[in-house]
Amino acid sequence: MTQPLAGRTILVTRPAHQAGRLAQKVAAAGGEAFVFPALGIEPVAADRLVEGLAYLAAADIVIFVSPNAAQFGMAAIHAGGGLSGALRVFAVGPGTARALAAQGVEGAIAPDGQDSEALLALPDLQAVAGRRVVIVRGVGGRPLMADTLRARGADVHFMECYRRTCPHADPAPLLARWQAEGIDAVTVASAETLHNLATLLGEPGGRLLAATPLFAPHEKIAEAARRFGIAHVIATPGGDDGLLDGLVNWFRNKTGSKT
Repeated sequence: MTQPLAGRTILVTRPAHQAGRLAQKVAAAGGEAFVFPALGIEPVAADRLVEGLAYLAAADIVIFVSPNAAQFGMAAIHAGGGLSGALRVFAVGPGTARALAAQGVEGAIAPDGQDSEALLALPDLQAVAGRRVVIVRGVGGRPLMADTLRARGADVHFMECYRRTCPHADPAPLLARWQAEGIDAVTVASAETLHNLATLLGEPGGRLLAATPLFAPHEKIAEAARRFGIAHVIATPGGDDGLLDGLVNWFRNKTGSKT
């Protein structure tokens, strides 16, 4: 039986330490993954975490917003003595819950959805007046979660444990492959990744990017890609599994020559 991605090359732009899982899934479906990280993730200095760890020691609820928050946040938390058994642990999506489990934190409460809106809709986070909440995240980020929980009466603090960067990468091998019609689809997991990718590619690569089908695991990211000028944007279910499902469905439905 022909594998659904046979003969297709998929650009994987996840950070270097996270690209392997999607690349393996693409290969298992018969495709080739061209890995070109367009987002860098760096831990913040330990002295920047002291305040956040102090808040965490007195918190009732801790929320991890991403797998990176789970990885880098738990590294700092383990170094500081671990999580209190009385804390209620929440994760933004199943992927973050899996990342927490890999760090030894079992039973994190997570919605089926992959965003802050889905987490905030959980019954467990409705009556939080007077609760002390720590949100573990990267530097910056959306204010929605903190604003909503504060409006519900919670005392909210941040533990910002990593920062996002644009990698210093040579795009020449990717451009050469792309110009030879060697890239059939692009995957991006954030609007920031897309902007970094366009910056790294420059003007010639920007034209190739705009003409290549792009797959994003959330409608908000897809909307950003459409505003950016990408001709064919496909919003998929969340996470690597959702991206793979979107890729497989797209190419199964394609007829004629490669796009």
